Amino acid sequence: MEKLPPLTDGSLDEEADAFQRLRPRLFGIAYRILGSVSEAEDVVQDVWLRWQDTDRSAVLVPGAFLAKVTTRLAINVAQSARVRREAYVGPWLPEPVDTSVDPQVGAERGEALELAVLLVLEKLNPVERAAYVLREAFDYPYDEIAGIVQLTQANVRQIVSRARKRLSAERRGPVDTVEHRRLLDAFVAAAQHGDVAALESVLSADVVAYADGNGLRGVARLEVVGAGRVARISAFVDKLIPGAEFAFAEANGLPVLLIRKGGETVGLVSATVGADGIEALYWVLAPEKLRAYERSSDRLARRKP
Repeated sequence: MEKLPPLTDGSLDEEADAFQRLRPRLFGIAYRILGSVSEAEDVVQDVWLRWQDTDRSAVLVPGAFLAKVTTRLAINVAQSARVRREAYVGPWLPEPVDTSVDPQVGAERGEALELAVLLVLEKLNPVERAAYVLREAFDYPYDEIAGIVQLTQANVRQIVSRARKRLSAERRGPVDTVEHRRLLDAFVAAAQHGDVAALESVLSADVVAYADGNGLRGVARLEVVGAGRVARISAFVDKLIPGAEFAFAEANGLPVLLIRKGGETVGLVSATVGADGIEALYWVLAPEKLRAYERSSDRLARRKP
């Protein structure tokens, strides 16, 4: 999906090189709007195909042109995805992306990249999401955003302002990565030993756990709330996945836990942490989303000659 088709025309070779330099930003825009690695890859590939058919001599600023096409296509995909996600079995979580090997995905600003933020952005309509992403994550000026999403500057400012307020109301201040990693260390140690009391000690009282298995047997289909309930469920991970091994990795700019069995990734756990401990756990167990994460891990290698 990521690999460009063979090129024979010299001038097009140069345009392909230019496109490749812009690809991380285009992927970053599409991914934040869609919350899906696979859908973002498809959008970027579609942009590439359209770029080949474009009269490039008439394009004064390729980056601006390609960002506009990417955003419009991502909005279209997001609108159709809403219908598909209504039929999703259990909580839907964004597909995680590996930012350790492809840090440019989180370049510019890290805003609108964490899984928790992407999940909140899903509550906005696709145009509102696009406007917020372009402004907060990529610092596009309001007049340029207005042209991309086909609204007035005043409307765009209102949309971004409302989105900021909504996000600030639903999330708390960030915790430094050292404390984030410490809490994850304590969580995995307690989970591996089935120590419910130790698990409760690292969870906030009103912690929420989301499990995305898309109907996978044994995976909770409703959100689990409260330190006691979340601790008891987390303590049974070894029974749910016998012989599971935990490893630390990075996804969406934060430390995460990978659950591996027989050399295969069978789960990914991300957390939102605050002053009172872990406030939310996001268990990504759907096989297709884990494969999307692995594809994102391979993206840098595929870009190398």
